Amino acid sequence: MIHPFLECLEKGTLLCDGAMGTMLYARGISFEHGFDELNLSNPKLVQEIHRDYIRAGAEMIETNTFGGNRFRLRGHDVEEKVREINLWGAKIARDVRETLGKSIFVAGSVGPIGQPLEPIGRITLKEAKDAFREQMEGLLEGGVDLFILETFSNLEELQLAISACKEIAQLPIIAQMTFGEENRTMDGHSPEGVAKSLKELEVDVVGVNCSVGPQGIFEVIQRMATVLVAQASLPVSPYLSALPNAGLPGYVEGRFIYYSTPEYMADYAKRFIEAGARIVGGCCGTTPDHIRAMHKSLQTIQPSDKTVQTITIAPPEPDTVSQKPLEAPGAFAKKLGKVFQVSVELTPPKGTNPQKLLAGAHRMKERGVDVVNITDGAIGRIRMSAFAICVLIKEQVGMETLLHVTCRDRNLIGLQMDLIGAHAAGIRNLMVITGDPPQVGDYPNATAVYDVDSIGLVRTISRLNQGEDWMENSIGDPTSFCIGVAVNPSAEDLDHELDRFRQKIEAGAHFAYTQPQYDLETIHQFLERIDGIDLPVFLGLLPLQSYKHAEFLHNEVPGIVIPEAVQERMRKAGEKGADVGVQMARDLLEQARSHFKGAYLMPSFGRYERVLEVLER
Repeated sequence: MIHPFLECLEKGTLLCDGAMGTMLYARGISFEHGFDELNLSNPKLVQEIHRDYIRAGAEMIETNTFGGNRFRLRGHDVEEKVREINLWGAKIARDVRETLGKSIFVAGSVGPIGQPLEPIGRITLKEAKDAFREQMEGLLEGGVDLFILETFSNLEELQLAISACKEIAQLPIIAQMTFGEENRTMDGHSPEGVAKSLKELEVDVVGVNCSVGPQGIFEVIQRMATVLVAQASLPVSPYLSALPNAGLPGYVEGRFIYYSTPEYMADYAKRFIEAGARIVGGCCGTTPDHIRAMHKSLQTIQPSDKTVQTITIAPPEPDTVSQKPLEAPGAFAKKLGKVFQVSVELTPPKGTNPQKLLAGAHRMKERGVDVVNITDGAIGRIRMSAFAICVLIKEQVGMETLLHVTCRDRNLIGLQMDLIGAHAAGIRNLMVITGDPPQVGDYPNATAVYDVDSIGLVRTISRLNQGEDWMENSIGDPTSFCIGVAVNPSAEDLDHELDRFRQKIEAGAHFAYTQPQYDLETIHQFLERIDGIDLPVFLGLLPLQSYKHAEFLHNEVPGIVIPEAVQERMRKAGEKGADVGVQMARDLLEQARSHFKGAYLMPSFGRYERVLEVLER
């Protein structure tokens, strides 16, 4: 089977990234520090640069391993880490590709030994070949898609590297040399001579990089093409690549400055294609701005204008899948704290039929409820997945949902995976709770995980909102979750409850729901204690159905406190308990509404119509 990289080149051109060293230098890394070693000591910095190039439009990125052979690394006292540096160089690039979800190629970058070989130097050809092999094995282990041998000025050394590469793998090879002002390599070879020699070695791509800038490389490409043309017209065989410097550098106030503008490089990118190149990109001095301009320039070339057609290398999506942009926070998040909103809790079914719940969601939407929130294994009982319910409501009802996320059932790895998946499914609103222990539910012997509590999970989600997981690994584009937390004004130890509430806010909470409340005095005491806290708080209301219901909630459900006066009123209500429960919830909402930014209504026993009655006024 043909390699996907070569299949892409058969169809059109490919845009490579720009300089790695230039970007590291611009971010404060001195030339005295080995750039390749950063794969181990500062992988995040390398990730950021790869990410910037991909976002600029690069369809192939090179690993940060140009100087990753034992002889160059010896100058930085890390020659014993050849395997690790190259393996992690490949892994870092692959991880960035995966987190961004882009179908790009990762090219293992291999540069020259950096010292003269025999007979001029002391390094034998065998030692050089062994060094190339050692480096390439690390890249291969790290999972590169192809090898790019670049910036070679000695043809014999490049031939040696090609030989080592072919001995360890059958991956595609890009072989590039650098030329001086007279269009000659340092050892005196012409573009035609280099093209002929490399063609005989059956590499997949022959090219030129670095050198004296776009204009000089353009002339080299034109001359190489005359040797590689298979017929009277393009394409050439093997394929051609052109990755020039951004002109010649100047040394200004202690820093190297390259003067070729992104627009100038973009213009030459089109010229390279017209001359026969299939791969274009940049070398020293080029930045994501240059690659972005080149990408934009290549998009303007229509098939009628040029011999070969640029392509997008992402695989075609099935016809049944519609490509939609990632959704930003919804109306619920945008209105937080600005208008009074109503949220109604829906409990997933115990079985596999969600129709009753979906019908309830439809009714909530018709009545103008702002968001429905879906519980996640409340009271330690088995229910349909809250995540699945949120997706069903989103797709079949067209209503915003708020997904409850507990810390009880999944470890920190599973929680983050589920959250990233929920974000991809368009879920943006979360309610973070620690979760009731299994002992209170149907599975008292089940294992509770609790890798983190609700405070820790809020911190974790806040990091996802910054584009990182808990261990500060990049996840690509940041999430945009709106984070809710619980607070209990009726807590037995209110000082401890409020301390945790403040920690949740510091961790990144955006709003809070209270536990169900039944006493206005308790609410006023709570409001006095949180005076000065600028966070939208929703008043929790659970209409009582009967005296037995009140007795059960007060004595058996953690976190709910029902005053004796309220219990007595429900006892006297008798068969009219449900009506009295709704009336008490209405009265409490009316009396406290001005102090809250929303109401959080919880139906009892799935009786959605009762909570709607609370809203009638």
